[in-house]
Amino acid sequence: MSWRVPHTLILLAAMIVAALILTWVLPAGNFTTAADETGRDVVVPGTWQALEDAPRLSPLALFTVIPRALADAQAVIFFVLIVGGVLGVIRATGTLDAALGRLLARFGDRAGLLIFGGMLLFGIASSTFGMAVEYIALIPILIALCRGLKLDTMTAVGMVAVGYGVGYGAAALNPFTVMVAQDVAGLQPGSGIGLRLAIFLPLLAIGFHHVWRYAQRVQADPQASLVYGIPEAQPPEMAEPPVFSQRHLAVLLAMLTTLLGLVAGIVFLGWYLVELSALFLALAVAAWWLGGLAGDDAARAFGDGAAAMTMTALLVGFARAIALMLEDGMVLHTIVHGLSMPLSMVGPELSAVGMLAMQSMLNLFIPSGSGQAFVTMPLMAPIGDIVGVSRQVAVLAFLFGDGFMNILIPTNAVLMGMLGVAGIPYDRWLRFIGPLVLKLLAAGAVILMFAVMLGYD
Repeated sequence: MSWRVPHTLILLAAMIVAALILTWVLPAGNFTTAADETGRDVVVPGTWQALEDAPRLSPLALFTVIPRALADAQAVIFFVLIVGGVLGVIRATGTLDAALGRLLARFGDRAGLLIFGGMLLFGIASSTFGMAVEYIALIPILIALCRGLKLDTMTAVGMVAVGYGVGYGAAALNPFTVMVAQDVAGLQPGSGIGLRLAIFLPLLAIGFHHVWRYAQRVQADPQASLVYGIPEAQPPEMAEPPVFSQRHLAVLLAMLTTLLGLVAGIVFLGWYLVELSALFLALAVAAWWLGGLAGDDAARAFGDGAAAMTMTALLVGFARAIALMLEDGMVLHTIVHGLSMPLSMVGPELSAVGMLAMQSMLNLFIPSGSGQAFVTMPLMAPIGDIVGVSRQVAVLAFLFGDGFMNILIPTNAVLMGMLGVAGIPYDRWLRFIGPLVLKLLAAGAVILMFAVMLGYD
């Protein structure tokens, strides 16, 4: 029987056990912390010292730490569930399907413009609303769209996945990654948005060039398709998309208004999870009313959308338990001290690249963006304090590692769901997307080095 990667929840549970063992074998210690100019506590480099009277944790801590962690991360967990419910209501209105059908009708004879427009739309939706799993349901529509353009299913999935990956990697206000990571790092929610907005289009252009170049080869020669000769990966007969109505336009305008309110609230009013949750709930009510949904249908859609995020919410809690276990055993700073030593020897610019490498590798085991933020940011933020990398740069390294690797790793349920719907074998997808991920990681490394040099904070 072939070995497969265990479920992410199992991996996180194993990491909690490993964290407990580390509290038994590593020397307890801590750094001195001090408030910086913004008032947040940061680690003072060179002040780590061992502690002789640290408590020894009981094996029972394995069972008590998880409910404690769920309670500790409750604000993020409920925010995730609310956003999932809101997206469920929007999806139930048929707005997303109808918008894609409208794009096909308008730009069906201009494949390049249509591919770029689709990638831009998916990228913006991921960057701002954190949309991801919702895209799986759109794959059949995009496959039909590509069939009309004499393109293959690889191009259809590429449009979605690359837009989604760049949207998460250069996320402006993604509630599942940016908000969570900045909260854990002690940063103002949404801060540093200028650089992330500036790099979004250049990174998307790298992705578009890759997908469009492949699409041109397939249009010129169908046998050049990476899925040529694979029956289950061939596009079916084209289905008729829903008609784009005034109700759909109204829902899109409500989403745009919410996005503008999100930015204004974060930048000018200091909003955080409570206010942002209220704003998303208002969007759900608006989508319910404007989309013409019956009350019961809207309620079921909200519940289904929230239910789809239950695993993500649990992953957030389990991930928080890892750091909480290390904090209880007073070895978190010991690990930070050990990891910071090699990074401190290469300068802050290369240290930032090292953070990207660490985040990219960890993403294989923790594909949940929120979960990875809770696992890694308690380590990366203080490491950055020690090696001269700002916490904002540490968050950016996390975003790159999470977003770019999401479209490559087989442990990402969203990606595998897309490939499953399209009938694309993973090895063929790897041949298609592998070179692009390397390009994006290289671009991310360069951006991180410049961010350090520019004093991005």
